[in-house]
Amino acid sequence: MATNLHLTGFRYNIAAAVFFIPHSFAEVPSNIALKLLRPSRWIPSIMVAWGIVSTLMCLIRSYQSLVVARVFLGLTEAGLFPGVNYYICLWYPRSERSKRIAIFFSSASVAGAFSGLLAYGIERMEGVGGLHGWQWIFCLEGTATVLVATLSFFFMHDYPETAKFLTESERSYIIDVLKQDSYNLSSRFDTQLLVPGFAISLFTPTIINELGYSAAHAQLLSVPPFAAGCIATIIVGIYSDKHNLRGPYIIGGALVSLVGYILLYCSVRAGPSYVGVCLAATGYYPTIPVIMAWTGSNAGGDLKRGVVLAMIGFSNLGGICSSFIYIDPPRFHLGHGTIMGFLSLAIITSLFAMWDYNRLNKKKEAQCLAENIGDDREYEFEDMGDASPLFRYTI
Repeated sequence: MATNLHLTGFRYNIAAAVFFIPHSFAEVPSNIALKLLRPSRWIPSIMVAWGIVSTLMCLIRSYQSLVVARVFLGLTEAGLFPGVNYYICLWYPRSERSKRIAIFFSSASVAGAFSGLLAYGIERMEGVGGLHGWQWIFCLEGTATVLVATLSFFFMHDYPETAKFLTESERSYIIDVLKQDSYNLSSRFDTQLLVPGFAISLFTPTIINELGYSAAHAQLLSVPPFAAGCIATIIVGIYSDKHNLRGPYIIGGALVSLVGYILLYCSVRAGPSYVGVCLAATGYYPTIPVIMAWTGSNAGGDLKRGVVLAMIGFSNLGGICSSFIYIDPPRFHLGHGTIMGFLSLAIITSLFAMWDYNRLNKKKEAQCLAENIGDDREYEFEDMGDASPLFRYTI
């Protein structure tokens, strides 16, 4: 693609970056629309839209058309990730969300693994139908997205209250659990880990290619890091829910990823550098669903929760940053160093958030003890949000 579209200089970086501008600003409106409309209609609709855009990208013939297509791809794809996370919050209590979000987010690392395999195979279709191999990648993957999205119109349910597959006893149980879990929640969120994430997804094949491997082999060697990230994401999601903890798992993942980037920064040999790529992906991917679960758990009210989850999308502007930091091959010191800084910042802010949440919880406990406030009085505070003395932040 770089050769056919003459992506010289910063053209590839610009094409990568423009995706994130509409993507960032469309997420909040999309989640509001999801709440005002039906999830079973909104989510499949945006999937169909971005599938069509992706399919039509097989018709790209110039750098300018690539940039325009990337803008529309970012606009149409924006609502999926915050929308699905919000949708999960409508079905599960706080203590059971992390592993569900982890399973969903692991699809991103699975996609990264399979995209390498698919790209390796589909590129062999070079010249078929007058299209280049990379054009066939857009055509086939976009078509598959449209087919899956169309099926989603028939199999996706909106809310527990209206789901036809639930029995009345199951419906009552879910509604009661959600009501008990949903009162008086807060709206804090973190965004520092999005820059490393976009860098991993955008530039892993490039980094591996610069280690001395051919482009085709770089696609194949990008599979193990994403596969490891998928496995780690699911495991961390399960244990985060089991222990009802978020911050320690975010810090742990960021530390593992930081070690990986230190290896990439310091090593001059392909072997240790490749280990660094694997560690970077393994540490990073589990942190995002935990962050989403932490955010959703500490946001009260359906509309408020949806907006807060979507506001994390503004951190997608970090994708613009990540598009312009990998510009000094083969060692990529600027890119690796920048990401090490963001990972360090994520660790520091997570530590501060844990300390502050713990401080606020102790303050509320003291208030409840002093004023004899118990669960039997929760109706008095149901409209107080973060000020409710009965609310406890998830740490």
